[in-house]
Amino acid sequence: MNKRTFLASPYAVWVVGFTVIPMILIFRYALTGQEGGFTLENIAAIADPIHLKAVIFSLEIAVGCTLICILLSYPLVLALRRLNLGKRGFALFIIILPMWMNFILRILAWQMILSSNGILNFIIQKLGFEPLSIANTGVAIMIGVVYDFLPYMVLPIYNAVMEIDEDVIEAAKDLGAGGFTTFRKVIFPLSMPGLLSGIVMVFVPSMTSFVIADILGGGKLQLIGNIIEQEFTKSMNWNLGSGLSVSLMIFVLISMAFTMKNDMEGKGSAIW
Repeated sequence: MNKRTFLASPYAVWVVGFTVIPMILIFRYALTGQEGGFTLENIAAIADPIHLKAVIFSLEIAVGCTLICILLSYPLVLALRRLNLGKRGFALFIIILPMWMNFILRILAWQMILSSNGILNFIIQKLGFEPLSIANTGVAIMIGVVYDFLPYMVLPIYNAVMEIDEDVIEAAKDLGAGGFTTFRKVIFPLSMPGLLSGIVMVFVPSMTSFVIADILGGGKLQLIGNIIEQEFTKSMNWNLGSGLSVSLMIFVLISMAFTMKNDMEGKGSAIW
């Protein structure tokens, strides 16, 4: 065994123990019924009206979250690019800081902010406006996923934009391009690898997440992740839960393959 193989062996053990074996078990449960016989019904159950409704709602949340994160990330990244090194590092620290806190605590904090008697409505009422009914709605879930996954869009776009040579941008301006034209013709196409990485890092987890919907949705609105979680923990129907997981995995893999195809072709347009 050479040195490289030896150093890689802990990673190989980790992959086999925590990725390959669980995947084999999930596929085994997905392709068998509760009696143990082979079946595709668990995978096909994704087409049931209840499950399909949850998938559509999950898609709406994932697409909405991804688009909002893109719209928020580019102005922020362009502003960071103009800062000097010290201020830029501090700003990045502020962006990353919430990620060091416990995930559940952060979402519970948003529950307190958005509740009927929360901080947001307290401020709104003090300003003389009618309180908002955001708690336990799709809007609350969207706020939660955008808040949680925004850094995963900002960082890859930031890395891609910072790699763009300043001379290229100055050349575009010298040729008469305005700020928006420079962004559309130069910055956006050259930052596409970072954008595509950010889309994968935001779209996939925002579609499969269930904790945010549980806390901010109050159990009234369910993503497909919530239904899968309930099949495993409440109904104890691991076969159906595994089948829904495999169906969702196939959809996610197709989405990622489409994203990677656009990345390799180097297209200068968004995948949506």
